[in-house]
Amino acid sequence: MNEKAEEIGLENTLFSNSSGINDPDNYSTVRDILKMSKYMIENYPEYYEYFKETTFTWDRTGGDPIKQGNRNPLLYKNIGADGIKTGFLTVEQYSLAASLKTAERRMTAVGSGFKTKNSRSRESLKILNWGLRKFDTIKVIKKDEVFTSLKVWNGKKKNVEISSNEDFYLTIPKRKKGTIKAILEYNGPVEAPIKKGDSLAVLNIYVSGELEKEIELLSTEDIKKSNIFSRLFTSLNYLVWGDV
Repeated sequence: MNEKAEEIGLENTLFSNSSGINDPDNYSTVRDILKMSKYMIENYPEYYEYFKETTFTWDRTGGDPIKQGNRNPLLYKNIGADGIKTGFLTVEQYSLAASLKTAERRMTAVGSGFKTKNSRSRESLKILNWGLRKFDTIKVIKKDEVFTSLKVWNGKKKNVEISSNEDFYLTIPKRKKGTIKAILEYNGPVEAPIKKGDSLAVLNIYVSGELEKEIELLSTEDIKKSNIFSRLFTSLNYLVWGDV
């Protein structure tokens, strides 16, 4: 468990037993629980489906089936909540990792130290609503979606399409949306031959003048070099007109 915690970037978490109960050496933070929640939602969607179930009935030997309700209070408020987990410990008091999805946007919040179940529900809902009101999530680039095309030098095609091999969404305060700037950097025109997957450009994303992310852009296709006559014509055209 500790190896997995380190693998997914939990920086202030230690498991000293498998239950997490009755050992002072067990500890974590709301930030780490948030990282863990995000990892679970993204990597195990087939299991995350169970977290939105409001009831579960299980059979037992020698008795009637037992029906239990989900203790997550936000599932019953019709706000799009679909998880995640409640908790209670004597020192930490009541806690809740909560997540909801509206359209294509997911908001997740983790809180601990609530004195009552009601305050846990009320304050967690406030945090989620605050996030929805004050922040926007912007799609910067989509994996394998053509971003733009670049001019090609001495190729059988005049342009090559480029795309990213990762999705990148930027979540920022709404007041900072106007400070987002994207700058495409590359050495062009790009000389043929070009292979699919070749790194051809970098998209630099800035927020308030600070570099937020560098995104590598790759060729989506193979482009062979043109024949000798076409290359000679292109070179002559460049010498005369200054155009590829």
